[in-house]
Amino acid sequence: MNQNNRYEVRKHHDVFTLYTLTDTATESSVTICPDRGAIAISCKLYGEELFYLDEATFIDPDANIRGGNPILFPICGQLVEGRFEWDGAVYTMRNHGVARNRSWDVVSTSEDNEASVTVRLRSGEGTRMEYPFDFELLFTYALVEGVLHIRQTYHNLSERSMPIYAGFHPYFRINESKNLTYGTDATSYLDYNDNQVKPFEGQLELDGLKESVALLDTARRDITFPGPNAAGGIIRLAYSDEFKYVVLWQVDGKPFVCVEPWMALNSALNTRVGLPLIEPQGKLEMELSIGYTP
Repeated sequence: MNQNNRYEVRKHHDVFTLYTLTDTATESSVTICPDRGAIAISCKLYGEELFYLDEATFIDPDANIRGGNPILFPICGQLVEGRFEWDGAVYTMRNHGVARNRSWDVVSTSEDNEASVTVRLRSGEGTRMEYPFDFELLFTYALVEGVLHIRQTYHNLSERSMPIYAGFHPYFRINESKNLTYGTDATSYLDYNDNQVKPFEGQLELDGLKESVALLDTARRDITFPGPNAAGGIIRLAYSDEFKYVVLWQVDGKPFVCVEPWMALNSALNTRVGLPLIEPQGKLEMELSIGYTP
């Protein structure tokens, strides 16, 4: 713990090795599991747990985790028939990419004016079978004054341009209704249930929808929505300009709503529409923050 005893980083073990960041002044903590895709499985801000977690999927090393905040890289969403073509070759890649199901390395921790842990994922033979590029990802989870900051650096170590539309998939606990009011300047959304663009006026009833919807036409790079406490509270996501879309998703009967910043829309690696590229040996730096006002 640092000299003023406010910030602490604790390494501990519970099925997997975990790192818990603590800010005692705001009753906040965040827990990260490097072994399971460097996912944040808990985000408690001002005493309120914001994340939903299906523990059975977390402790099963072969399952996709339902809950927490999975990292999406190098794609968000799905590919057409799970495949894409690049430079004349065809590759198969699972939904949301190669990062969320792999173990990351811990690079460093800090208790100096924040509680933080930096983790790293490097390409290897396994990732290149799905995504034929050399890369290094460096993510720093930092808890600062009751706000979680996720600082991201995406390095292209290849000798050719690297396509990337990264994102996050946070599962937020809800109180009861999924008919939430969102603070955003989006005026329309793409409904992946029927692939129609529809007007958006701040509210959306997600119950009954199997597929997600994507908020469009936003200039602001933040969104707010109610927290899980029946007495009130507002969650705020703020993110870099590269995150042009926010995708909303739910599962019927489960007490969560996913509010997901994405760089591009579904299947962009197939359509090439709005597909970002990192130049050879280049890098992209971005940030996502999650805050809560009780």
